[in-house]
Amino acid sequence: MNKQLLLVFMSMLLVASLAAQPLSSSSYETKLELGAEAIGNMDYYNALVQYEEAFEDRQDADLIPIIADLHYKLRDYRQAERWYNRLLRRDPENQYVDLRYNFGRTLKMQGKYAEAVEEFQTFIASTTDTEMKAKAQRELNGAELALSMPGNAQGVTVEALGRDVNQPSSEYSPAMSPDGSLLYFSSINKEEIPNREEGDNDPEKYARIFVANKTDRGWQNPEPLGPEINRPGFDNTNVSLSPDGRRMYFNRIKLQGLAVAEAKIYMSEGGDGDWSSANEVAGVNGNWRAQHPAVGELFGNEVLFFTSDMDGGEGGMDIYYATYEGDGKYADPVNLGEVINTPGDEYTPWYHDGTLYFSTDSRATLGGFDIYYSVWNGSSWSEPVNMGKAYNSPADELYFRLSEDGYAGFFTSNRPEGRSLQGKTCCEDVYGFEIARIYADLVVGTFDAPERQPLMGASLQLIEMTGGARGTTRNQTQAEGNRFDFGLELDKAYMVIATHPDYFPDSTTLNTAGLTESQTFEHRFFLTPKPREPEFDTIVTEQPFVLENILYDFDDDRILEASEVDLQVVYDLLVEYPDMKIELGSHTDARGDDDYNRDLSQRRAESARRWLVRKGIDRDRIASVGYGETVPQVVSERVAAKFDFLNAGDVLTEDFINALATEEQQEEAHRLNRRTEFKITEGPTSIIIRRVEERTEDANDRGSNIGAQNDPVEIHPMSSLYGQSDLRGVPIMQFEQRTFDLGTVTKGQKRTFEYHFTNRGDTDLVIDLVSACDCTTTNQDELRGRSFKPGESGVLKVTFDSTEKDESETIDVDIFLQNNDKQGNPIVEMLNYSFDLKQ
Repeated sequence: MNKQLLLVFMSMLLVASLAAQPLSSSSYETKLELGAEAIGNMDYYNALVQYEEAFEDRQDADLIPIIADLHYKLRDYRQAERWYNRLLRRDPENQYVDLRYNFGRTLKMQGKYAEAVEEFQTFIASTTDTEMKAKAQRELNGAELALSMPGNAQGVTVEALGRDVNQPSSEYSPAMSPDGSLLYFSSINKEEIPNREEGDNDPEKYARIFVANKTDRGWQNPEPLGPEINRPGFDNTNVSLSPDGRRMYFNRIKLQGLAVAEAKIYMSEGGDGDWSSANEVAGVNGNWRAQHPAVGELFGNEVLFFTSDMDGGEGGMDIYYATYEGDGKYADPVNLGEVINTPGDEYTPWYHDGTLYFSTDSRATLGGFDIYYSVWNGSSWSEPVNMGKAYNSPADELYFRLSEDGYAGFFTSNRPEGRSLQGKTCCEDVYGFEIARIYADLVVGTFDAPERQPLMGASLQLIEMTGGARGTTRNQTQAEGNRFDFGLELDKAYMVIATHPDYFPDSTTLNTAGLTESQTFEHRFFLTPKPREPEFDTIVTEQPFVLENILYDFDDDRILEASEVDLQVVYDLLVEYPDMKIELGSHTDARGDDDYNRDLSQRRAESARRWLVRKGIDRDRIASVGYGETVPQVVSERVAAKFDFLNAGDVLTEDFINALATEEQQEEAHRLNRRTEFKITEGPTSIIIRRVEERTEDANDRGSNIGAQNDPVEIHPMSSLYGQSDLRGVPIMQFEQRTFDLGTVTKGQKRTFEYHFTNRGDTDLVIDLVSACDCTTTNQDELRGRSFKPGESGVLKVTFDSTEKDESETIDVDIFLQNNDKQGNPIVEMLNYSFDLKQ
């Protein structure tokens, strides 16, 4: 987070203030120059325009990290994720390790906590920068906190204020009058980005302090305060009131470019919307930035809390207090110390009844800035505590304010459902909250009945029941956990239904009528598994079939007890097909001498053969062959599903195994190489057998579903497979048409069209993600995770909405497969469509 940006995050508010509008006809080199100049001026919006236009011209991959970082700086995390994905999914060598920190934060700021954990772990393991490693660990802790933290709102209701207050631009520092009739806040209050030239004193192009009236329909009719508060040529913001409502404290901020050149605290006296000319507060201002004033009390004296980057702090913006001495003067500022302040940034302090609330990005947070609180015991502060999911989200939360009675208040956040100038998360809105004096909530756990273990992947329905009829229904699904949290309304009856694709459903009821104190209802569902349908494999003549349960200890040829299950299957087949002959081929890992390994594998094959012979099978029907270490295992999709460090198509060579991250992973890979396979050499050409153990439905491994590619398939240049010669074991996504020209589109119109594709490869094709701009919606929810067999076709349905578009454009649509190519890189298929916009 750039500490020099106006207020907390004002890069989007003034992005047009430093540069003229981009010249769409500029040359490629000129666009790069203009983009670099804009970045130097922290004009990230215009920089993004230039670099995206340059990328459209040349498709230069070197621009992808720049464009991704610009979206990240503008807090357009959805687009940032898309661009980081384009780069990092094709980076198996971790060439762009430094970008993974921002990518991890991009995922975290969208609530994709499990994915963020993986990215931060990868970054921490790869970087040599100790400072960044510490930051990534803090972010990792925040993502893990979010995964472990209950989503229970505990009687807190949060709602965005109406459109009269919340404009597409950001709103800051809500402050309510003591009687609750007036709300002060700061905003540029614009529907579009203001173009502010140097020396331009137009007050409507600067942040001003507004006051809105409380009505039966909410906060309405906001009006800017007069020039005694909103001085022209300054951004006037960070407003707060004294407890009696008679003093207003606020900031006047001067910018140099987008950097804060001056930030001083001012005070005005008055009330009820009528304020005197403001004066600079003596004692707290100096040769530093002083921001976010808030009145409090310490040691029996009135104090002013504020934030500053003055020398001697813990780092970044710290929280200070200065004791009021009377006559508008304050004593020297005192740093709150390392219990509150961190090497990062602390912002927007607020004091209420012995508790300090503030926002920070330098502790474990659910997103960017989270609200924390600390309690004053008369001499020291308690360890700060995260306010939890009732207030904090994957976005940024700041300016926590609490009413006098402590049961209502405000904060600001850039949540994606808010109003915004650019992307979904660029700009802050004001949110109001209420705390119920009596509340009820529900905590549910789901478990596997036979094993009594937590059951992931379950779904819950919470249904309001009125006179026996079903009313409003709320749904939750937990893919990675087994805890569900719901807030309940008082005097309501509910039915709770737990479901899981592989288990029988269960239900319970509860009632919140007659509660005299807050209560948390708890229930545990123990779900019974459904009987599993048998699954089958096909064994084809001369195709090796891995007996996955026949494994050996290191340097040993003894058949382990677990191996007898698969050998029994082979025995049963030999009995059922008396004319069948087979080969048992045994393999070792790569450790040891070549000749020794060949001998060891021969002994292992003979060991399996002896087991069958002892059961009565004629030895002449079984050939035993020891391959030693010469044929390392190719990981099937079925095996890859069991081990998260392996991907389908990986070849377990010695070099591959030595490059694995841990000794445990290396040993497991060696163990997989120590295997026995069998293949039919005479007799039936194919046999269908029931699987010995549970497998994934869409597996295509061990030669059990071998597809033949009769005719060579031409690979399109817009596929990441283009130029690769070995396409065996790789899905090939062939499209009837990859590009569409929509022709003339009138602004506001929608166009729907379809991309038809067929899997022309010899293995199953599985779609992982379809990525496009906000203007594009697809049926990816129907396609994600679905397996398309060789020869099977599908349709990607696309709807383009031109409402937010201002010019003609070519839109990219990227399809990321779960499959990798032979080099281990994810397969990416690229599509696009273009349109001529008519205003």
